[in-house]
Amino acid sequence: MADRIVVSAIGIVSALGLGEAANLQALLDKKSGLRHPLHLQTAYAKEYLMGEVRMSNDELSSLLGLPGGDNGYTRTTLLAMLAIQQIISQVGIPFLQSEPLAFINANTVGGMCSVENMYLEFISDKTDGDFLKYIDTLDCAESTLNIAKHFKLKPMMATISTACSSSANALLLGSRMIQQGLVKRAICGGCDSLSRFTVNGFASLKNVSKTACKPFDRDRVGLNLGEGAGYLLLEKEEDAIARGADIIAIFSGYSNSNDAYHATAPSPDGSAAYRTMERALKKAKLQASDISYVNAHGTATDTNDAAESKAIQNMFGNTVPFSSTKPYTGHTLAAAGAIEAIFSIWALRNDTILPNLNFTTGMEDVSIRPATDITQHPLKHVLSNSFGFGGNNVSLVFSKA
Repeated sequence: MADRIVVSAIGIVSALGLGEAANLQALLDKKSGLRHPLHLQTAYAKEYLMGEVRMSNDELSSLLGLPGGDNGYTRTTLLAMLAIQQIISQVGIPFLQSEPLAFINANTVGGMCSVENMYLEFISDKTDGDFLKYIDTLDCAESTLNIAKHFKLKPMMATISTACSSSANALLLGSRMIQQGLVKRAICGGCDSLSRFTVNGFASLKNVSKTACKPFDRDRVGLNLGEGAGYLLLEKEEDAIARGADIIAIFSGYSNSNDAYHATAPSPDGSAAYRTMERALKKAKLQASDISYVNAHGTATDTNDAAESKAIQNMFGNTVPFSSTKPYTGHTLAAAGAIEAIFSIWALRNDTILPNLNFTTGMEDVSIRPATDITQHPLKHVLSNSFGFGGNNVSLVFSKA
């Protein structure tokens, strides 16, 4: 038990809904959150399916007790605050103020969701107006700072932006800070909202699907973008036990690496993904045969799925079930690592293999196939992959408490 790090509270908002119950029920019902966006102002609104959170900014603000309209909070920050509010409802503000706390937040495009709507005002000669509230929100750390201020927390703060592995790296850093005695506990995760900047950028790469994505399918044509936020409270197991906390899972292993192969594509032989998973297992003191389920990165893009499936097959053969949950939520970018870590933990706690929606035909270069049905199976250890642009790879291992 010495110095083991555990997860003792969770907060989540995604296209599947707000909170644990809504998200878990959608997963079990195989109900996707992908649809044509209602709130994002984009020419692609009727063309691409996206994992958009169903609530408007005014509705998000109302749930937080904030005024609607241009209140100075970006959609990114509002989503994050709703997820963290769930953690606070479980443990209370005084608890988070009582001992040294870290808040490790992940983000990729900051408040672009708001800034892009006010571009013409920013470049105008106007010297007053509500748009001035958003002038510094493009910085990824803006959400980190405003979240801490809103909840009256004074933690050690860091903002991580390593593309799609950002919030997985946040969990890794928070765990290390606790183990090194810098803090007693850490809130770790990430947030991202849809923006025209993001949609246009991925569309220019020609890897966005107009229909629901099909991870690990031979006929996959690209990803669906999504938005959301996910956060996990980490602390030492002995501290959680001492306060009578419900230990959700043990955070038993992790690894991050960089394959330095290409700006947007992984090394095609899967060697980088394999190396990252291998090191995470070593950190957890586990063998490949100990893993019961793999929540894959599974973006449904040509290069990621080809490389990741090779790595999974080389590591586990045909013995370990795996799936991607991105057909449920879309690819939530910086939030993906934390959201999918939460999904992995739910799979672990409920002894349930989560299905890979929309799969029909296996890829030609590998023999493994993702799980496609809800399956009850005893799970002891699960592995969650998050592989980002620039070769930023992270694998996390969670074990049953």
